[in-house]
Amino acid sequence: MRSRLLALAAAAALALTACGTEAGNTAGTGAQAGATCPNGEIRFGIEPYEDPAKLKPAYQVLADALSKQLNCPVELTVVEDYSAEVLAMRNGQLELAQFGPLGFVFASEKAGALPLVSFADAKGALTTYTAGIWVPADSPIKAIGDLKGKALALSSPGSTSGDALPRFALKQAGLAESDLKLDYAGGHPEALLALANGKVEAAEINSQQLATATAEGSFDPAKFRQIWTSDPIPNDPITVSGKASPAFREAVSQALLRLKPEDIAKVGAFLDVSPPGPLVAVTKETYQPLFDLAAALGLTEKDV
Repeated sequence: MRSRLLALAAAAALALTACGTEAGNTAGTGAQAGATCPNGEIRFGIEPYEDPAKLKPAYQVLADALSKQLNCPVELTVVEDYSAEVLAMRNGQLELAQFGPLGFVFASEKAGALPLVSFADAKGALTTYTAGIWVPADSPIKAIGDLKGKALALSSPGSTSGDALPRFALKQAGLAESDLKLDYAGGHPEALLALANGKVEAAEINSQQLATATAEGSFDPAKFRQIWTSDPIPNDPITVSGKASPAFREAVSQALLRLKPEDIAKVGAFLDVSPPGPLVAVTKETYQPLFDLAAALGLTEKDV
């Protein structure tokens, strides 16, 4: 056992040395490559919280910077849905994954995902976002209780801000889900557009999607009104598989913490983190309110 621990410590030290290698250098020794690139590539899953055609170029900037830090190709995949991402990590198909806060609850429980970092502002503080329910500005709907008998567009099953939190708000307001029509639009942008195009009487719009759509000119907040907002939600964690070696986990953690704000900026724009700072370390305890939310709603991995 002692020799095993010594070997892991040595591998971790070599991994940290490899992280500091300049982009133009070779990968170094076999021990370095084994710690930072155990399978010849690092597979990184991204949750589908925005149009994949928009997400992938933004995350490619982050992935390329991480690849240089670790001297290992980083292969990006925008997964089909939240449950597919949990399943992929559980089946050993992803070394790294960014989960929504609620998705992380089930990734932690079912796939052993370990949180490493999340997104910080320019002052280095962990960023948050909020869930919200919006209606047209001239709507008679003033509060959640007024949604009875109305159509509410949600994002997709398993979304923290686009599903679980609005449903919890309905429960707290004394409404059964059968008291209104819940319409899963397929994503945050789709829920927003359902409201903007008059297909529903209310829709979930989180603060991240609001910022993105407003900047793109696809949504005019002056024409709509927010009737409910959640407490702040800690931003998405980037996680590592619990099956990964301690040396790899440490190497990736340190590499992510060394990324520069410009490496993160394009992703940050989707997460309403502008201007961004470097990534900051997070722990499971950071997301304890989401574990509590899942328990309060009786959610299981089948709900993501």
